[in-house]
Amino acid sequence: MVKVRIVAAENGPNLVEVNGQVKAALCRCGASNNKPFCDGSHKKINFQAPSAVAFEYEE
Repeated sequence: MVKVRIVAAENGPNLVEVNGQVKAALCRCGASNNKPFCDGSHKKINFQAPSAVAFEYEE
């Protein structure tokens, strides 16, 4: 069984989880120098956004 979730971390990136393990962190603040991946720039620019489950898939 495969379970995929994309979770928007509070004040941080979109986390791609596969079977409960984070496989990628995707930028959602727009400041990363390594787009589409997060490089931690959200901390430097004081990015603010709520957490939420953006997507869930289970097979």
